Amino acid sequence: MASRRTTARDLAQIAIFAALIAALGLPGRLDLGGSSGVPITFQTLGVMLAGAVLGARKGFLAVLVFEVLTLIGLPLLAGGRGGPAVWASPTGGYLVGFLLGVVVIGLLTRPLLPRYPLWAGILATAVGGIVVIYAVGIPWTAWRTGLPLSTAASGAAVFLPGDVIKAVVTALVARQVHRAYPGLITGRRATDPARRRAGTAA
Repeated sequence: MASRRTTARDLAQIAIFAALIAALGLPGRLDLGGSSGVPITFQTLGVMLAGAVLGARKGFLAVLVFEVLTLIGLPLLAGGRGGPAVWASPTGGYLVGFLLGVVVIGLLTRPLLPRYPLWAGILATAVGGIVVIYAVGIPWTAWRTGLPLSTAASGAAVFLPGDVIKAVVTALVARQVHRAYPGLITGRRATDPARRRAGTAA
């Protein structure tokens, strides 16, 4: 029974974060008119939160569920986009980067628990949510648009301040979540430390 309850809880968390990423696309997208054709959206924030709160495995599955739904045609991406054509567009590399980035965030976050120091959390989120995603998205954009890699990279620079803010927001939220609900990533129950202290005292 315990195994079934854990599995059901995990599935619920995955579904909730997949829905969160989709909901963050509702405000739409901001096209700056650059040559890269890549819009600014809030959905990267959902990817960062999935990795920092759920960890590598569940975070990856949440992003995968979201992306499979967009692949089959649901208009869940910012601006009401969806379908296979999105993956062939200049933004397709960022969708691949989401899957890699959420795993890196989760792997880097796990050793920070249960304390989750804020600056380390920001750094972990920035490495996965910015460096990794850009490392996939920028070359993909250059390939699909025929732009030089340096031009695609300079075009992506407009996203950097906003993504840094997203990383800070993610770390602030994740720290509060892990304090309130320890064990989301590690799997350890919140009562374990208290039980160990009680056992030692006895």
